[in-house]
Formats: sequence, structure tokens, C-alpha cells
Amino acid sequence: MLEFREININDKEWIDDLLKKSDFMGCEYSFANNMAWRRMNNSLISRFNDFYIVKAEDENYVYYTFPAGKGKYSLLFDALEEYADHAGKGMIFTGVTDYGLFILDKYSQWNCIAEKSEDYSDYIYLADDLINLKGKKYHKKRNHLSKINNYNWEFHPMTPDDFDECIAFSAVTYNNKNGYDDHSSVAEQFAIHTYFSYFEEMGLKGGVITIDNKIKAFTIGEQLNSKTLCVHIEKADPTVNGLYPAINNEFVKYAAGDLIYVNREEDLGIDGLRQAKRSYFPVFMVDKYNVKINKK
Repeated sequence: MLEFREININDKEWIDDLLKKSDFMGCEYSFANNMAWRRMNNSLISRFNDFYIVKAEDENYVYYTFPAGKGKYSLLFDALEEYADHAGKGMIFTGVTDYGLFILDKYSQWNCIAEKSEDYSDYIYLADDLINLKGKKYHKKRNHLSKINNYNWEFHPMTPDDFDECIAFSAVTYNNKNGYDDHSSVAEQFAIHTYFSYFEEMGLKGGVITIDNKIKAFTIGEQLNSKTLCVHIEKADPTVNGLYPAINNEFVKYAAGDLIYVNREEDLGIDGLRQAKRSYFPVFMVDKYNVKINKK
């Protein structure tokens, strides 16, 4: 039967190998994201043949992120069902794309009830659009971006010398919104600490904007698959006009110049975040579903 444990940095090589076999575009399919955000749902990992499995549980269900990798799905699904049956719980697959729905329909013997999860669908942009902001539709964005020039600002790729100041900057944001009262904010602080603790080992890239030599914005991301940059964290001082579009624009120039797409992840159903992500005109969404399994 499957055995699960907490992810650690020594898992990166084999997990990356299995993620590459699928080449999925969803933000769930990142070693760095899985390790950094493991406290959000107390997720654990396992391997079945050449499949990588991430799961979380509550009192009633085992929640499986749709597994990455290659092999016989029928055997994989049998192993996942065996684990859930042994726990006396039902099964729900999360982060399931249209391709995942096809695989479940073709290779499982289950009745699958799919519910679209719009709050967790990823926003995908053309890297060229975010770099050049061409055309009438980006007129307002260019105007907003130009306001950063009212400040003595500078962008540079993130280095270890920036880590402590970035952590301190994120802590101010956390404290200002009483983040310690919100589980997702606590999990985010843990994620940020993890990104900085294993920045080089995870193969991450980052960018920093300073104003008068003080960090006022930073971002962290990585190449998610063969053609996509994924932006994991973006923090900026909201009182500085043009700062958010500037850190977005400069980082994509630096980190995605030779890639096709940028994944800026989900909006979590937060209105302000949704409006901000839509204002950059995604070229498409990675739609995701939660799939509840009813055995025949």
C-alpha cells in the first residue's frame, strides 16, 4: 500500500524528473511550490512507479492532486483507491484539468463528479505581452507603469544579499494585515521562508526593485515546464504608484525572455486580485476541477 511522508529538498531530483514526464502547466506541478506550501493543507507525498502523488486529508476525504508522471493509470488508480479505502475515506481529485478529466474517464472504473474550481484556475499570459505591453488594450497599464519613473528606482536580479531585507519587507506586510490571525497568511510566510532557505537548491529566480536603495518590491518564480515561467510570490509597497506593474514587467523581461508563457497562478476568489490579473489580459486559463469519486 502507498506510504506518504513530508516532502524535503532531497526529493527534488526525482520529483522534477516525474514532473517533466507530464510537462503540466498548472502551478501545482512545481517542486518548489509543493515544498514551500506544504503547511497550507499539511500535504504529504508518495511515489507509485513513475507517478508523483501529493495528498491531503480531512475527516471524510483523501484529496489527491491529479498525479504527474507516466505509466499505467489503471494501476495508479487502484493504488489510490486502496489507500483511501484503508483510511475509511472517500476520494477527491484536485487541480484536475481537461486532460485529467479525459484520463479519469478513460482509465478509471469510477463515476466521477466534476465541479469547476474557478478560484483556483491559473492565469496564463504571453511573455511577449507582459514584456512589451503593446497595443490599445495595454494603454492604461503603460500609463500606470510610467509612474514609477517619479521615483529613484532600480531593478536587479535577486541575490542572497537581498534575502534578509526581502524577508523583513514581507514581514511588515504580514504584520500590517494581522496575518497571524489568518491561516493562509501564516502558510504564505512559511512558504516565503522556504523559498529563501532553499533558493539556489530549488533553481529559483527572483527580482528586486529598490527605491533610494531600499527594497520596495520583490518577486520569486521559476521555469515551470518547457515553455512557461511561473510567478510564485510578488510583493510590493502599495503606496508607490507604478510599483506593481514595474516588478511584473522587469521580472518577466529578466526571467522569461526566451519562454512563451507566464503563469501568474490563481486569484483565490479575491476580487482585487482577480481584477488585477484580468487587467493583463490572459491569453487563456488553465481551468481546474475538483472531482469527487463515486465507486460503481
